[in-house]
Amino acid sequence: MATDTARKIGPVILLGPPGAGKGTQSKKIVEHYGIPQISTGDLLRDNVALGTSLGLQAKSIMARGELVPDELMYGIVGVRLRNLDCKRGFVLDGFPRTSAQAEWLENFLRIEVFDKSDKCPPIVIQLVVDYNQLLVRLTGRRTCLACGRVYNLHLNPPLVSESCDDDGSKFYIREDDREEVISSRFNAYEQQTRQVVNHYRDQHQLVAINADRPVETVTAHIFSVIDRHCVHGC
Repeated sequence: MATDTARKIGPVILLGPPGAGKGTQSKKIVEHYGIPQISTGDLLRDNVALGTSLGLQAKSIMARGELVPDELMYGIVGVRLRNLDCKRGFVLDGFPRTSAQAEWLENFLRIEVFDKSDKCPPIVIQLVVDYNQLLVRLTGRRTCLACGRVYNLHLNPPLVSESCDDDGSKFYIREDDREEVISSRFNAYEQQTRQVVNHYRDQHQLVAINADRPVETVTAHIFSVIDRHCVHGC
């Protein structure tokens, strides 16, 4: 697929419950448009792996299937968005998740990222997935202990059961991929993010996309939304 790495894209916000495909689609956007992916999940996992103060706090919260409080997110997200590679645009995966985060982000973008002549409104895309499909995606997810490659026993199984195709290492199940944790995460998402969805819908910025379809179909739909925005929005 051809790339488009010259135009200004602006902020792209992906909304959707755990397992909706935000990470997968973020990487597709990054490759096609040449803008960075800002994944709060990755940022948090990096902090957990490094044993930072933020990581230690987030680890216990995520293990309970709860969302990380807003005050723990603003600093790490703000530092990342100030980097020069975000100038043409960036993809936000997993943020904002609350109305307070959405308001913080709007203020941050207005004050620190775009001046009056350079303002580009966010592209807000909601990935809509049936809850039962989410369970299939997440409970079947397995991660290689050695290289970190992610499989799904139902949708993208390995050639040899419970072994990585690349190095033969065994799999592990992330704590937040267990069904009881998934249920808690999904309920928390529904309660908190509904306000965010309504917020952007009221501003006529929200585009809902059926993410139950094949990955390539969803990607093509997302690209068409971004391309239309670039013509009329930036």
